[in-house]
Amino acid sequence: MTTKDDPKKLAEEGKRAFEARQYEAAAQAFRQAAEGYASQKDALNAAEMHNNLSVALLKAGKAQAALEAAAGTEQVFASSGDVKRQAMSLGNQAAALEALKRVDEAIAAYERSAELFGQAGERDLRSMVLKSAAALKLKRGKVSESAMEMLDSLGSVKKPTLLQRLLKLVLRLKP
Repeated sequence: MTTKDDPKKLAEEGKRAFEARQYEAAAQAFRQAAEGYASQKDALNAAEMHNNLSVALLKAGKAQAALEAAAGTEQVFASSGDVKRQAMSLGNQAAALEALKRVDEAIAAYERSAELFGQAGERDLRSMVLKSAAALKLKRGKVSESAMEMLDSLGSVKKPTLLQRLLKLVLRLKP
């Protein structure tokens, strides 16, 4: 197997390209890695590469392709009991949906992602996706729902900063 055919090497190449902000090159490497893992019948790593591909495509401004790349990966992770990566997959899909201005679908995906991150004990990641959902609700004019979502996200932070503690207090006082 040559280096170009080795999905692990292709994944590393994709990560390096991504870190260098060469998103098109990263996407190409992740796509090839996904194909390589799929040919080896390694569904979990293939799904992981599809998620990486989704993030690279989103960064490259290709939201529809990003959504398509991540589609179904949450089911692969769910079937293997990998709740954290299932949540990440839904978060990636939510970000693509948000970029496509499919706000209600994005909010639902962010909230499902947050629920799964909570199950996985990933408090910081849960907080991050709840903040994204809250921001979308705020843009929609759903101030009360946004405030509740933000309060929930702050409750997920293990060691809140002073600003986060103050925001939490203010949100609790809001009628």
